[in-house]
Formats: sequence, structure tokens, C-alpha cells
Amino acid sequence: MRESLRIGELAARTGRGVHAIRWYEAQGLMPGVARDSGGRRRYSELHLGWLQLMDRLKRTGMSIKEMREYTALVKQGRSTLKQRQELLGAHRARVKRTIEDWTAALQLIDNKIDFYGEWIATGARPKAKPQGRGRKPRVR
Repeated sequence: MRESLRIGELAARTGRGVHAIRWYEAQGLMPGVARDSGGRRRYSELHLGWLQLMDRLKRTGMSIKEMREYTALVKQGRSTLKQRQELLGAHRARVKRTIEDWTAALQLIDNKIDFYGEWIATGARPKAKPQGRGRKPRVR
């Protein structure tokens, strides 16, 4: 282990709480945690990046089950590279679909804000504009 970090140091450097780090461990999502002669957890620089990855996977909707599966594959070594790539590729596709959905939703919200802005500015309710792309007109 290059640099050995205590859990409090890891928490400070990652911006996560000690309890959150322990939660990741309890879920089987922190490979390679060593213990010193006193039984205290010792982390390496690799755990900094690992926690960031786990956080991003979680924030982008990957299930804990899939995160455990990915972690288990990593623990198995190089023979699982293709499986890891496929798992992350499937997750990436889900994230891209979500981004597309959220982008469309954001456009509708922006249109609604503009609609109210025009109404406020002119004092008259704006006329409905064509929606395009085969969508039904929105109720205002």
C-alpha cells in the first residue's frame, strides 16, 4: 500500500462521512481494505478513486446489486475485464437515455418559464405554439 490512510483521513479527502464509508464497506463495495496490527482499517490512494466511482454509479442510478456485481468482478481480476466493460456499457446506455429524457423535460420547463415570462411582460396570455416532433400540445 503506497499511502496508508485512516478512515477519518479518507472521509476528509473524499468529502464523505465515516458512516458513509463504512456503509460502502458493509455493502461489499470497497475492495482491498487492509487492517493494521491493531485491527484498524487502512485505506490507500486507490480507495479515493474507488469511492468516487461508486458514488457516481449510485448517483446515475446503478442499483446496489449491480454495484456489488461490478465490485465482485473487479475482485476476480483481469479475467473479468470484458464482463466489467459490458456491465458499465449497459449502465452507460441507461444513463444516456435518462439524460435524453431529462433534456426533453428541461426543454418543456424552459418553454413554460418563457410562456409565463411573456404573459407577465405583455399582460396577455400568449397563444399556444406548435410543439413539433409529433408531441401533443401541452396544457397551460
